Order: sequence, then C-alpha cells, then structure tokens
Amino acid sequence: MPLKIGDYVILFSEGKRYLIKIKEGIFHTHKDSVDLSELVGRVYGDSVQGKRGRFFYILKPTVCDFLMKIERKTQIIYPKDIGLILLKLEVGEGKVILECGCGSGALTTSLAYFVGERGKVISYEREEGFINLAKRNLERLGLVDRVIFHHKEVKDFFEEREVDAIFIDVREPWDLLPAAYKSLKGGHPIGFLVPTTNQVSLLIEAMQKLPFVDLEVLEILLRPYKTNPDRLRPEDMMIAHTGYLIFARKVYSL
Repeated sequence: MPLKIGDYVILFSEGKRYLIKIKEGIFHTHKDSVDLSELVGRVYGDSVQGKRGRFFYILKPTVCDFLMKIERKTQIIYPKDIGLILLKLEVGEGKVILECGCGSGALTTSLAYFVGERGKVISYEREEGFINLAKRNLERLGLVDRVIFHHKEVKDFFEEREVDAIFIDVREPWDLLPAAYKSLKGGHPIGFLVPTTNQVSLLIEAMQKLPFVDLEVLEILLRPYKTNPDRLRPEDMMIAHTGYLIFARKVYSL
C-alpha cells in the first residue's frame, strides 16, 4: 500500500536507521536532509534522494526498531532478553500475561504485540509517570488497547487469577512470590529480571520455599560483527550485561 501521512518508516542510509513518522516538514541528519512529503505515495523498499544527493532507503519498521527508539526514562529490557522471555513464557495469540513493573514499556510493547487481538497484558506499576510513558510508546504501534494498567504497588495479591504467565521486574521480586503463585496457572511459567547477583541469590532462596520447579538463571550477551566480508571481526562495542533472567514453573506441591 502507498505510504501516507502518519505512517512510520525507517529511513536507512550509510548504516544508520532513522525511525520517522511521515508528516509535513524536513528531516535533518548531520550529512543530509529529506523532505518527508516526498515519502507520501511511495512504498516500502523505495528510496528517496536527500537534498545533498545521499539516498535513503524506505524500510518497514519492525517491533525491534520501535523498541530501540522508544521514549525512555528507565533502563529498558533489550530485544536480546525479550526474545527469550517471549519463548520461555510462551507468549502467543490469545494469552493473558501479567507483568509487574512496566518501566518505559519495552517489554509491555512486545507482550502486547505477540498476544494478538484476542490476548491481554495486565501491567502493575506504582509510578503513574511510567504508565503514561508506556502508553505513549504503545500508541505508536496501535497496541495500547491490549494492555490493562493497574496504578498500584502490589504487596499481598494481584487481582487476576489463572493467568498464562507472569513476568516481574522490580527491585525486590521475592516479596511478590506468594501473590504471583496465587495468580498463575498450575504448570505455567514465571519470569524475573534483576540486575545483580545479590538479588538473584535472594530470589532463589525465596523461590525454594514455594512450589516452583524447573528453576533457571540465565544471562545473555549479544556480540555484533562488522559486515565487511574482507575483514570480518566483532564490533568494538557490544551490549553485554543488562540483567539476569530467572525462570521457573508453578506446581501444586513439592
């Protein structure tokens, strides 16, 4: 379909990706500029020439592109971690996923995308500013209606029961284990993200006191490579430690 005002595109030029919403006006980079009105009527895969002669390729944004360009006030959960979280929690069409701690909404956005139109994400967050920020990021992909936000700090219980999966990203997740256990379906997965080994140890100790099995602790490091076939080697910088992922499943007795 031809592109129109309000559509999002990636303008790709000389290895750089720019996430742009088509509108009237000029988009500037440090090397060139593009009249965004020239994108109207074109299709993904076309190219447009900048004022100084550089070509920009018009690409369709992926969820990953949106995640890396979201408005943020907190450390986000990176795509390298989100991919495994989605698989471990078996996030898919029609699922009901509960999360606690939405932050800037990177994981919330991913969960909302993959539960589909029939699914639902239930997000608990104590900071109203984070909820508003997450909503703005969700709105860019048209996903805000798939998320129910609860502006509250959970202490004793979540309102929902029999959810398909739970993910918790708060400073002291062990305090929420009894509440999470009550809300999760039997045999289903729960996940956590914490940044330090101290928190991992405290969480493991707490989980061993409840009927959770299949406990895993993981860390994912992502190392990109320079795309030069004559001098293939790693990039000088990499996304290394972002957090520890902990996964387990609920059973009814140990």
